[in-house]
Order: sequence, then structure tokens, then C-alpha cells
Amino acid sequence: MTTPKQRGFFMPAEWHPHSHCRMAWPTRMAVWYSEAGLKAACRAYATVAKAIARFEPVTMLVNADQQLDATALCGPTVKILLAPHDDSWHRDSGPTFVISKQGELAGVNWQFNNYGNKPQLLEEEYARDKALAKYLLETLNIPCFDAPFVLEGGSFHVDGQGTALVTEQCLLNPNRNPQLSRAEIEAGLMAYLGVEKVIWLGEGLLNDDTDGHVDTIACFVAPGKVLAAITDDPNDVNYAPLQDNLARLKAATDARGRAFEIHTVSIPPAHYLGEMRMALSYVNFYIANGGIVMCSFNDPDYDQAAKNTISALFPDREVVQIPALDIYTGGGGVHCITQQQPLPIADEDD
Repeated sequence: MTTPKQRGFFMPAEWHPHSHCRMAWPTRMAVWYSEAGLKAACRAYATVAKAIARFEPVTMLVNADQQLDATALCGPTVKILLAPHDDSWHRDSGPTFVISKQGELAGVNWQFNNYGNKPQLLEEEYARDKALAKYLLETLNIPCFDAPFVLEGGSFHVDGQGTALVTEQCLLNPNRNPQLSRAEIEAGLMAYLGVEKVIWLGEGLLNDDTDGHVDTIACFVAPGKVLAAITDDPNDVNYAPLQDNLARLKAATDARGRAFEIHTVSIPPAHYLGEMRMALSYVNFYIANGGIVMCSFNDPDYDQAAKNTISALFPDREVVQIPALDIYTGGGGVHCITQQQPLPIADEDD
């Protein structure tokens, strides 16, 4: 089986220019707990889509029976594409796009098992999500690489220069690839993302349904620069795991041998969905062409401080903050519901 790396493909950093942002419309009521929760999620998704559409084209994947509602909420700036799906975390169930130095574009179709088969759904209940990446690539006539292992797009971040960030909690979880060793998982990431080095963080936030996707706790913001989530409250249950991740980043170097310039942003104080604390994070933002679309959590002081931090890290981009509690009711944030399609131009130093 030929891999992307063997063909000269690699995943560029998120700040590489995009041709599109792709999203998928909320559809499974059980994810949002009620009809009211689903409707609130749809409104929030539409708000995110319209915000991103100010900076780059956005396509919303929609099931046929929701086309009219999605069209009405998203408005004329968002393109609607009919595509069968079960859930709406397109970062995870959609394709990951890679490019080559020859200006080619392709997509990676990861195996998808609904986050380790949680909640314990029958396979047919996420069958459309399992088939979504390949279906979309075929519809768009984009070449497809079928990866031979389970992975979700939110479980890694890349710098476009050979380095990937992941977590042990997610990628080493026996509910994904129990047959693979740590070294074999690293080899798979290198082969399908075109990276040279994998940096392992530890755990994600409490009650993260994804088993600790890295896009909630750390991300690259420029070559050699990382933004990490922290909390200043030593009594917060997330304090020790986030400090451990920070220590790992301070001890690490990237694929080019650089020590990281590390910036931090505090997670907000605890918010609860019933009795369950939500896994909220400002790191879960989307880098658009000329813009940043990020979460706010109805906590003015923390929301503003996070916006100030991210604005300083991206002085050439307009930062737009979107109320995200209705999205996080389903288990994720702005980054989780979006997937960039890079322009097929290659520059490893972008």
C-alpha cells in the first residue's frame, strides 16, 4: 500500500492558505440531549459557519431532510452540499487533507469507530460517518489514501514542518488500535501525515468524550511556537495533567531541533451540564485565511483574556469570538466541527 509520505504528500499547518472550510450539520438528537439542544446546536454551527465565511469559502454537509433548515440558518454565504452523515464533528469523521510539493491535493480516510465505540453504539449507528471521508473525496474527485488504522482528525496537530502533537490518553487507548504499539502508531502518523517527529503529551481534560484529543489542550500557532491550556487553580482536577503536558512541551524539541516558544491560556472556571463538568478550552479554535474563530463561554473576564492572548499570537488575523456552550453540550468546540482544505501549493516554511 502506497502512503502519502511515499508519494511526497504531507499535511500543512493550519495557517497554510485554505481553499475551503468544511463542516457537517448537527443531526443526531441524542448527542445534544433534546430537540431544544439540537436546535441550539444548529444555530451555533450556523453562526460559526457564517463567521468563517467572512474569511474563506465554507461548505456545510447536510442530510437531505435538513437541507431547508440548514439553508435558512446558514444564509447565502455558506454553500450547502448534500452528504449523508450521522454526527457533526467533521474534524474527526471527515478526511484530513494533504498536499505535495508538486501542487497536488489528496485526502486521508482514517478508520473511524466513533471514539472507541462510545457511547456503546452498534456499528450501523455510525456507518454513515465511517463512510463519510471516502464518500466526500469521491464526490469532490480528490485522490484518497485509505489509512489502515483508527484515528480522528482532532487527535493530532501538525506544524507543517515535520512535527506532530498527540496525546497518550487518546492514541494509546486500547479502544482505538489495541493491536498497535506506540512505535507502530508513530510510524503510521509519519506515513500518513508526512511528519518526522511525534511529540506525546499525556492526558486531556476531565470528561472529554474523545479520550483527550490534543486540539483541546495544545496547538501549534507558528513554526516553533505552541499554545497550551493551563489552569492556575491547583485544586482544579485538570491542574496536574495540564502541568504535566506543559512540562513535556518544555522538555521537547521539534523535528528541526528547535526548543518550543510556549504560550499559555487558562481554561475557564468550571461549567456544568447537569452534574457533569464540561471540557471547555480556548485552545479549540479555527485558523482561517486572515481570521481566527474561537470560543467564548459566557465568562467575560476569561473570554476577554483568552481573546487577548490569541490576538497577540496572530496579529495579522482578525479574531472573532463565538458563544460555544451550545456546541460543547455535544462534546467539542469550534476546531472540532471544522476541517480546513488547504490550497494545493507547497511551502514547508509557510
